[in-house]
Parts: sequence; C-alpha cells; structure tokens
Amino acid sequence: MRRRSLFLSLPLLPQAAALAQGSWTVGPGGTAASLAEAVAKARDGDTINILPGQLKGDVAVITQKRLTLRGLGRTPPQLLADGRSAEGKAILVVRDGDIVIENLEFRGARVSDANGAGIRFERGRLTVRRCQFMDNENGILTANFRDAELTVEDSVFGEGVRLADNLNHLLYAGNLASLRVTGSRFHNSATGHLIKSRAARTWLAYNLFVDGPQGIASYEVDLPNGGDATLIGNVIAQGPNSANRSVVAYGAEGSRWPSNRLRLAHNTLINEQNSPAWFLRVFSDKLPKDTAVLAINNLLLGPGVFTLGAQGEFHGNWPGLRRQLRDPDTLDFRLPEGSLLRRSVDPAARYAPELQPTAEFQLPVGTHPLPARDEWLPGAFQR
Repeated sequence: MRRRSLFLSLPLLPQAAALAQGSWTVGPGGTAASLAEAVAKARDGDTINILPGQLKGDVAVITQKRLTLRGLGRTPPQLLADGRSAEGKAILVVRDGDIVIENLEFRGARVSDANGAGIRFERGRLTVRRCQFMDNENGILTANFRDAELTVEDSVFGEGVRLADNLNHLLYAGNLASLRVTGSRFHNSATGHLIKSRAARTWLAYNLFVDGPQGIASYEVDLPNGGDATLIGNVIAQGPNSANRSVVAYGAEGSRWPSNRLRLAHNTLINEQNSPAWFLRVFSDKLPKDTAVLAINNLLLGPGVFTLGAQGEFHGNWPGLRRQLRDPDTLDFRLPEGSLLRRSVDPAARYAPELQPTAEFQLPVGTHPLPARDEWLPGAFQR
C-alpha cells in the first residue's frame, strides 16, 4: 500500500497558498506588502487582490502577458500617486499583455512632462472595469501600437488637472486597433477633451459625457483621425464654460485609416450655452470623399446646428430644449411623461441591426438592459 505524502497532507502557509492558486493579496496581513511587490513577483495568469484602503506612491510596470488586478470592497482601493510615477509615465504602466484591472481608484498622477496618467497603456489588450480616475493629468493615456485594444466598462473619469499651455484629456486613445467604452461617466474636465480617440475603431455606448458646470472641456468627443466610429445611447453635453463650440468632432486632423465611417444612433446631445453649438462637426475637407455619416433618432437640445455640420444620412433626429428633460441638473436626462419629444421613431435596426439600443446608462455607472420593443423614442433613454 502506497504511503500518502506527508507534504500533501500539511496545510499550506498563506504565501504558499497564494502562489499555488495564482493569487496575491496586497495590504495588511496579505501576501505582498505593496502592489509593486506583487506585480514584480506575479506570474502570467495570476490575480492580484488589493485590500480596501489607500496605497501611496505604490507604482508599477506590468510586464506579464496575462494578469488581473482587482480591488476588494465596495469602495475601490485608492492608488494615490503621491509624487511618484512608474517610468515617469503613470501610476500603472501596462507594457504588452492581456490585462484586466477592476475596482481601483487612480488619483493624483503628475510627471515632469505634464502628461502623467492613472494608467499608461502601451500594447496588447487592456480591460478596465469599475475603476475611477480622478485628479490626473490624463485618466488613461495610450501609446500608438496599431494592434492594441482598450476596453473600458462602468468607470468614472473626472477632476481633470488644469495646466497652462497643455491640453490634458480624461481619456486619450492613440493609434489603436480599437477603443470600446460602455456604461461610464466623464465629467469636470480641464481644457482638453472628455474623450479623444485616434483608434481605427471606436465604439462608445451608453455613457454620460457630461462636463457639468465646473468643467471647461473643449470637444466632448473628439475623433480627430476619423476611423470607424459608432456612438449609441450616450448623453453628450457641452458645459456652460466650454471654450469650443463643437460637441462631437470627427476628422479635424485628417484621416489615417483605410475605413472611415461615423454612425450616431439614439444619443442625447445637449448644448448648455446660450450661443449656438455644432452638435456634430465633420471635417469633410480633411477626410476621404467616400466617408459615410449616418445619424438616427438623436435628440438635439439647446441652440445649435446638426445637419449643417456634416453631409450624410439623417433620420428621426429631433431638436428641443434642455428644460424639456426631467431634471438634467441631477443627471436625469429622461423625457417626462407627456413630453412632445416622446414620439415614435423608426427602429435603428432598419438601417443597421447593431445600432438598435440594447441598454441605457444607469447612475452612478453601468447600464440597464432594454427589452425588445415595437416603438422607440429618440434619444438615449426609452423609459
């Protein structure tokens, strides 16, 4: 009869258990004293769990090919830069891998060239989920690798840093293969844009791009190099203090991608200034002649122009006033019962199945699924 190994019968120490299970815990009593230590020791495929609290100056470079960082607790653990940065770039630098980062707050990123970020994403695939980016020179800033993919879900970007002679953005995606942002909120920006994407494919769905009374963003959504861009079910509101008259800008710096197409469906676009805005401005003179623009079932609230800023197909887009919403000051952008804007519009699926809304933004972040229906309202909300 074979004897059972004594080693296998002994309980694993916490550190050994973490290694055996591919899991690390950062914080008091955990298996790593700091995030930097856990990142340095973790292997491909490991998970790093971060206990609630604040980590000051705990910066790191992620070089693994597969890694998950997950904050524990209902309140995201806070990564406070506290004057430090990884490689002079960010609180976290993601080098090149398939990386998931969940439930963390990134705050206070500052570097010498004024381009510090909560996360600097360089290459690979990065998924950011339920995170917060506050008081950073940039929330997320990427490099320019054309095979990189960035996905952001249910996250918050705000409190942009105001710097003289420098444009900083809450999220800035460079020449990536794709950027996908859903269920997220962007507000209170500095002089740059709420979101800027040079990606070949940009998908923005069910977000609040609402700068608010304290923000001074330029464009709310900037797509300077065209590409294949879809905006569906977003609230995009230019604040009263914006220095720019364009809400959504497409192609301002010329095309660099072989495919160029802009589609807007069921968005609520708002101008909170008294002077007219360009709700949509397409720089056709800088784009290929075959660039397609399709805008379906959008609400346009406040003074401004929509179809004059672009050439393309426009169906079911309705102008109105901001005061026709339930309570935009408390971020309730729904149409009240009995509103003249609660009118039936053609289903977006008539033009493209993927343009039919399947969700709505839901405060504080995230989305609420929409069931199939026979009649649709214009704008971002159906309830």
